Amino acid sequence: MEAVGRGCRFGRDRQTDDRSDDPSDELISLLYKDFRPTLFDQVLHLTGHDQQWTEDVVQETLIRAWQHSGTLNREPGMLRGWLLTVARRIVIDGWRNRRARPQEVELESSENAETADRTDQSLSALVISEALRYLDHKYQAVIYETYLTGHTVREAAVILGIPEGTVKSRLYAAMKTLRRSLGELGSR
Repeated sequence: MEAVGRGCRFGRDRQTDDRSDDPSDELISLLYKDFRPTLFDQVLHLTGHDQQWTEDVVQETLIRAWQHSGTLNREPGMLRGWLLTVARRIVIDGWRNRRARPQEVELESSENAETADRTDQSLSALVISEALRYLDHKYQAVIYETYLTGHTVREAAVILGIPEGTVKSRLYAAMKTLRRSLGELGSR
């Protein structure tokens, strides 16, 4: 009891007193008291009135101020400008991140989830159509009638007015040429 009355400090009190002498803590108190309302209003406008995001940005801005407390100019006008600049940059980074990663949404129906990605098919069709341009017209006609429209060799022969054997031999030669052309396109 006597020790307390004589002004002895326990470990916890000493730490509290030491922290109050820290200039960065003094700065944070000043920032919260003098600049938080202005900073909040400015950031709220920048975030499109998103309260939660605004709180996060203000908090991050004040943390950065605390981290740079040793180098900050303590003049109120300079502090205000620094805080607003940092906050604006944090918001800009947030907007960029939101644009870079689209917002996730829940699917309303399961049939949308089962839609197959046809990118590979489209790309293959483009490559093949480019290779087809280099074939002679008679080979193009055979490939078109058999592979692209799905006719049988017999049906293609009737449509083209040539014997079935000719359709088969042209088809074989056309496919051989296409494979060679596609190999050359792939190596470019």
